[in-house]
Amino acid sequence: MHFRTSYTEKPHTGKSDLGNLRRIFPYIWDYRGRVLIALLSLILSKLAVVAVPLLLRDIVDSLDISQQQAGTTGQVDLALVLPLSLLLGYGALRLASSLFNEVRDAVFARVRYHGMRKLSLQVLRHLHDLSLRFHLERKTGNIINDLERGTNSISSILNYLVFNILPTLAEFILVAAILTSAYEPRFAIAVFTTVFLYIGFTLWVTEWRMHYRHAMNRFDSEANGQAVDGLLNYETVKYFNNEALELQRYDNTLTHWEDAAVKSQTSMSLLNFGQGAIIAIGVTAIMIFAGQGVVAGTMTLGDLVLVNALMLQLFMPLSFLGIIYRMLKYTLADMAQVFKLLDQKPEIADQAGAKALQVSAGTVRFNAVSFSYQKEREVLRDISFEVPAGHKIAVVGASGAGKSTLARLLFRFYDVSAGHIEIDGQDIATVTQQSLRQAIGIVPQDTVLFNDSILYNILYAQPNASRDDVENAAKLANIHDFIASLPDGYDTIVGERGLKLSGGEKQRVAIARVILKNPRILVFDEATSSLDSHSEQAILSALRDVAADHTTLAIAHRLSTIVDADSILVLDGGRLVEQGTHSELLAAEGFYSRLWQLQQEERERQSEPAVPKVQPA
Repeated sequence: MHFRTSYTEKPHTGKSDLGNLRRIFPYIWDYRGRVLIALLSLILSKLAVVAVPLLLRDIVDSLDISQQQAGTTGQVDLALVLPLSLLLGYGALRLASSLFNEVRDAVFARVRYHGMRKLSLQVLRHLHDLSLRFHLERKTGNIINDLERGTNSISSILNYLVFNILPTLAEFILVAAILTSAYEPRFAIAVFTTVFLYIGFTLWVTEWRMHYRHAMNRFDSEANGQAVDGLLNYETVKYFNNEALELQRYDNTLTHWEDAAVKSQTSMSLLNFGQGAIIAIGVTAIMIFAGQGVVAGTMTLGDLVLVNALMLQLFMPLSFLGIIYRMLKYTLADMAQVFKLLDQKPEIADQAGAKALQVSAGTVRFNAVSFSYQKEREVLRDISFEVPAGHKIAVVGASGAGKSTLARLLFRFYDVSAGHIEIDGQDIATVTQQSLRQAIGIVPQDTVLFNDSILYNILYAQPNASRDDVENAAKLANIHDFIASLPDGYDTIVGERGLKLSGGEKQRVAIARVILKNPRILVFDEATSSLDSHSEQAILSALRDVAADHTTLAIAHRLSTIVDADSILVLDGGRLVEQGTHSELLAAEGFYSRLWQLQQEERERQSEPAVPKVQPA
């Protein structure tokens, strides 16, 4: 089975690689001075490296002349036998090469790691900016895996460019200049031919085999996504005894990954052999030319050593350049995933020149609002109502009637398909999202907590609030005594998604959090759905106190929790079918009345004691 990622994967091309390389520069521009120093150090290091064989040639020729003189006269001049100044110069060049390499590494470290930090921050900010629709469709494991590989790729690419590709290019230019100016043209022709054949072969084979790497990345992301998804839903897996199914899904994807990895490795072996063959042929031809020159007397032994040393210095990094190029292509493929993510446009964005919402009374108005998640299925149809300042309006209806969608639209997680929503006469589509959400507090139906302390989770509403404010909010939410009874109190870690707490405890933490936020407008989305009857009554009393001076929209399944509402809206099939107070709706004997009767009967059945059956004698 194929599992798609949460964003479309397009074919990877050389053009997109160049585009991605250009997109890297803004991440290093903050430290462009360091980049220039690093490049200067690189050039100085390569000048020292290339000068070493030149000095080595002079050393060999000097020793060779000394040997010839010693053989002729029978006496040896120590100054000629041991060219001390040349040897000291040789050591100094080696030291300079090492010094400038380390200076380059030390100076460039800040550039590299700052780029990683900057990209990571931008990606996380972008993920927070993307719409709720994207996050509902995403696969968390895939995103995390692509994010990790992508942010590491900026470090790898900069390393490859500054520490491998550019140094090799500089060395190639210097070697070519020496061979062209000092020796017969055939040496330069042999070097150029070898290098170009090597590069051409490497590019051709690497492009041919890159789809195996893309397949590995895709299956790796899918496998990680499946593993994370299974672990996040650990209890569901256990409830249905589906450990084997989760392992089978994971193994099926890893089987595809394994096949792609084997093909990738096999084709890499072919590439390595071809590269080695080209270098071996090229070096052999050049050494034959040099040997012929020595025999013919047009070259000295020092020239032979120089040519050999230059070839070793050039072809050793060139052999690694093949590996570097492949890794660069892999890394660019990894980076492409991150840039594709960054190219995702937020579905909801502030308008140009959007101003902050100015909340005075806190009146909320839905004007002829229609909405659909998919075009073929409309969720809300022509909904109009008003929540006057300081009033409590409740919304009830069957599951799927569109109740929770009202809260999502009010928070502007989605834009309405038709109509508009106003707060104090301001269309929420024309104000900043930050100011809109600052004015609204919600107790959601499904409360998800951070894997941190209870204190942190309550403080999340107002990070600068005092400890006393947190405890007062917890008391109003009827959870302070429970927290105080825990061994670690408010420092108790709640576990991933708050799984160490019961549903009711999580919901009371959420209520304490919204109490601490103290917004002008409150939304209770099934705020007591996870509570028992005793806790529910205590929470309802607290919520009444909290909502006394607030504009409140209460979305409810249990009708008993909203009988005190100033007005109750009844949704059915996305339409507003009834509206009025609890007593008015009961008197109307419509949809609400029937729903109330059903819930009362269900409540009576649950409260009736079980009657034991009498066995016949």
